[in-house]
Amino acid sequence: MTDCFHCGASVPHNVQIQLDILGDARDLCCVGCEAVATAIVQSGSESFYRYRTDVSETPEFTPASLPQSMQMELSLYDNQDVLDELTETTTSGRQISLIIEGITCAACAWLIEKQLKQFSGVEFVNLNLSQHKLQLRWQQDITPLSELINRIYALGFKAQPYSPDLAQQQLESEQKKATQRLGLAALGMMQAVMFALPLYVGDWGGILAKYETYFRFASLIITTPVVLYSARPFFVAFWRDLKTRHLTMDVPVAIAIGGAYLASIWSTFSLGDEVYFDAVCMFTFFLLAGRFLESRARLKNCEAGNQLASVMPRSTLRIHPKEKTETVVPVSQLKIGDHIRILPGSTLVADGIIVEGHSSIDESIITGEFLPIQKQLGDRVIGGSLNVESPITLQITALDKDMQISTVMSLLDRATADKPRIAVLADQIAQYFVAAVLILSALVFVSWSFIDSDKAFWITLSVLVATCPCALSLATPTALTAATGALRREGILITRGHVLQTLTRSKRIIFDKTGTLTLGQLNIEKIVTLKGREEDALQIAASLEAHSQHPIASAFDYSPLLTVAQVQAQTGAGLQGEVEGHEYKIGLASYVIDQPPKAPDNGHWILLASGQTALAWFLLSDQLRPDAASTIAALKKSGLDCEMLSGDHSEQVQLIANKLQLAKAQGAINPAGKLNYISTLSQKDATIMVGDGINDVPVLAQAPVSIAVGSASDLAKTHADVILMANQLQHLPRLMTQARRTARVIKQNLVWALLYNTSVLPLAALGLLPPYMAAIGMSFSSLVVVFNALRLNKLQT
Repeated sequence: MTDCFHCGASVPHNVQIQLDILGDARDLCCVGCEAVATAIVQSGSESFYRYRTDVSETPEFTPASLPQSMQMELSLYDNQDVLDELTETTTSGRQISLIIEGITCAACAWLIEKQLKQFSGVEFVNLNLSQHKLQLRWQQDITPLSELINRIYALGFKAQPYSPDLAQQQLESEQKKATQRLGLAALGMMQAVMFALPLYVGDWGGILAKYETYFRFASLIITTPVVLYSARPFFVAFWRDLKTRHLTMDVPVAIAIGGAYLASIWSTFSLGDEVYFDAVCMFTFFLLAGRFLESRARLKNCEAGNQLASVMPRSTLRIHPKEKTETVVPVSQLKIGDHIRILPGSTLVADGIIVEGHSSIDESIITGEFLPIQKQLGDRVIGGSLNVESPITLQITALDKDMQISTVMSLLDRATADKPRIAVLADQIAQYFVAAVLILSALVFVSWSFIDSDKAFWITLSVLVATCPCALSLATPTALTAATGALRREGILITRGHVLQTLTRSKRIIFDKTGTLTLGQLNIEKIVTLKGREEDALQIAASLEAHSQHPIASAFDYSPLLTVAQVQAQTGAGLQGEVEGHEYKIGLASYVIDQPPKAPDNGHWILLASGQTALAWFLLSDQLRPDAASTIAALKKSGLDCEMLSGDHSEQVQLIANKLQLAKAQGAINPAGKLNYISTLSQKDATIMVGDGINDVPVLAQAPVSIAVGSASDLAKTHADVILMANQLQHLPRLMTQARRTARVIKQNLVWALLYNTSVLPLAALGLLPPYMAAIGMSFSSLVVVFNALRLNKLQT
């Protein structure tokens, strides 16, 4: 009985369906597989069958005839309301994320991407193989979404709008399979070693030949499921690598496991001298253990993204604007400007501003700060955070994809898709190393065939096992995953894969001033009275500024206010008004009085006057962030040159620079000037730019490493390589420390892996290292690399 070329199922005796694929007539089990295979061949994607690493699933329906109910369901995706809910509108079309079921290998992802790219209007297709998440950007007016999803179904896969619950289920299913494989390998290893011990000491103990045969067959029975189930991923990857002519560590692993297993079977039935079932089980177990630890660290990043979205409630209390009644409504019915009631213990369903009440808000899921933050009337709050203490009423400012939590999720997707240069280099080294190992193993086998043919196979097996570059392959990705995961938990979001590597080369860090080194909130630093009392002058000034929308007005927070009449504002200069029957002016000295007195000192001074009589000077300053000075000092201590670029007046910039002891600071620089300055700096210095505003976007995009504070504009965040979600500059030194620690750990891992492999090779080639010892040594080497990398799970203070 033959197997179906498409899905691998047995072809029934009464079915005779064949199709010419890859130059040969291939047997197929049903019309469904025939239809899918025909569609693949006719669309020019026949190479799918050459590159796939596993058989495909039998389709539930054919491309030509989807069930009527399915066609009706797919047509709903073209409904305008459905599109608006599921997709995001971009400048060039729409974008959607889909979860794909039925993917078995990289060839499946290649096939789906290739098929969708053939449609007109499809601009971008990317399928994340680890998450089975498809990101699609297309023009709906050229090709409707239903047609694209129809093609995915026609290929034998299922597509649904991405949701955290579906993604989490898939992750848990994969982890369950990995745990089962590891558990079976562990049991097999313990039993195989138990049966192998008498074989090793049999001559000393006088063991009878019939017991030796029993132990060998028992080991065979125990090892077989380990090879067929636990080690199956290695053989699948081996077959894939052969077909794609791409060498990975799975090639020598599969050869070693398969070769040792088959040779041990032959020796068992032919009563040969040696069997190494125990080595096979040990090799499989330790390899799976190393990969399991690495995958757990990697999957935590995926789970974090799913957790961000899964916390969002599906309903909330909306307040009727006129009747002030509360009604439970689905989140999908909310609109910008709606007032919603958030009870203690409830999650905020949207970004908003508190219009009633005050409470403590837990923003740890976004910022990494575990202590709740006190929020009062007028404060902004983030959707996805938790109301801890008291009921509050919010006015919604952002919903769905415009919320800050959605921005974070999209940036997480970008980070996982971006591979750093050092990871690419490590993969290339591993590939060449594998080729060298295979060539050397062949030479060892030939040499020992002449020296002692009975030992040739086992010595070659030891060489393959001992020099397997498992540790080399795990050295970089495990460290990077652990490091970025630890940073994310502290509220430091890495959005580009190159960041940690580039930061180790950085010699200069440049800060924007307003909103970055300062809070972006003006306050009165000093009052110099020229006539009258200071308190009276402040009350008059605050009463006038209460009628202004200028940012300067926020600095004059005083009560009680006096009655002001006939207020007139002069753009860019100040304002005037009548206070209790007297005319007053406040603003620039040249506007307030014809012949103003000289300002007391450098800085941003504004003058209050009555008629031509100057009453008081007010020194306004932008308040420094509490952690700015300590952060600058720590960065200097770490060897970074700290500079400041700002569009503000040079005098104000120099004042801040003096407070922070910055040797270099430039003011009155527009965005183009900042961009030109960055471009003149050497790329070798890997300059870091820290900013927050829309005017910082060009320079953030240009800088080798760009960092945005948590309060930055959404546009600035999307162009930044790192986001300080907790809005604290004090995380910058920790980021630099973690980057340097990561570089050290990667270097340690690579050096250890290369030293181990090269030092153990002579022992194995000379026949001084039996296969089971080679398996233990190789596995120990891999675990050293993994545990060394996992040290990065905790940040150093």
